Amino acid sequence: MSEGLAAGKGFCSSEASAALSGSATSPPQATPPSEADAARTHRPSWTPPQDLQSIYAPVRRELAQVEQLLEQELRSRFPALDELMRYGFRLGGKRMRPALVLLSAKACGHVRTEHLLVAAVVELIHTATLIHDDVLDEATIRRHLETVNARWNTEASVLLGDYLFTHALCLATRLEDISVYRLLSETTRTLCEGELRQVHQRGNSQMTEEEYLDIIWEKTAALCQCACDLGAYYGGASPAQRQALRRYGSDLGIAFQITDDLLDLLGDEQTVGKSLGTDLAKQKLTLPVIRLLSQLPDPDRTGLVELFGQPIQVVRPILRQQFERTDAVRYTQQKAAEYIRQAKSHLEVLSPSAARTALAQLADFVLARQF
Repeated sequence: MSEGLAAGKGFCSSEASAALSGSATSPPQATPPSEADAARTHRPSWTPPQDLQSIYAPVRRELAQVEQLLEQELRSRFPALDELMRYGFRLGGKRMRPALVLLSAKACGHVRTEHLLVAAVVELIHTATLIHDDVLDEATIRRHLETVNARWNTEASVLLGDYLFTHALCLATRLEDISVYRLLSETTRTLCEGELRQVHQRGNSQMTEEEYLDIIWEKTAALCQCACDLGAYYGGASPAQRQALRRYGSDLGIAFQITDDLLDLLGDEQTVGKSLGTDLAKQKLTLPVIRLLSQLPDPDRTGLVELFGQPIQVVRPILRQQFERTDAVRYTQQKAAEYIRQAKSHLEVLSPSAARTALAQLADFVLARQF
């Protein structure tokens, strides 16, 4: 264990921040916490959604430690910033990526201190992408709460996302392993590249399934792959085990995004807990629509394309009618199921354990989820 990890300090610690700002010897006096601040500080810890509690059981204690680490890191002596950071992090939800780190570790060996830090880093990166996504999509609801851009404004959302990205990479320096830091940095760059490619493809009715799959690998699956990879790495996995978990994370992530894109079109907003219909409203083609367009005759295809960018309330009834005429929904579901089957097949390299079983159950959850 590195000295920085053992001490719980590092480049992102409050002492380091104070030293960098030149205020280590005479820090500003903190404002006494109000009753509201105290209530936020002592709010109940995050608990997994009911559907995930049994799946996360093998790493329940470690997930609680990760949550504690995140709560310690996301603090500011400025009350307004403290509220913004803590609110933004409540929008995370499933904690699937930290769970992937920890379950991958236990599937190969045991959880080390480094795993807790990696799990916190990947969740910070993921949350930053969600906050930026809500700005791009002009979404107003996530996890049954107002998005940051709805409650505050776009400027606050962009800066908070930037802060979480940089804080994540700052935390990663505590690992004192340049190869791990490089992987996390490259994965973050890949996520941003995927989002940029998706923005560039807006309104492109000629987009292919292959292009779509490549983009969602970058924007979603790459981080799931990274989480499993580093869980295996610090868990002492063999090369074969590490490769298997990388592939599991990659296929799981693709299936997750395919399912998410289908929910965006056909899901119930109250159940899903976030703004839906944003993909078509922003003219972002996803697999169900790509498949649908490939099967419609030209007049119907042209008419549907002309509706892109309209509110989902206008498009959804027409979309449902067109879906009933084709196999687009079934095809999309089958494609997600195919990736889940592949993901679970990679787990066969691992010895039987509660963690391996949980990884298989998590794959089943991704396919069947309604939120």
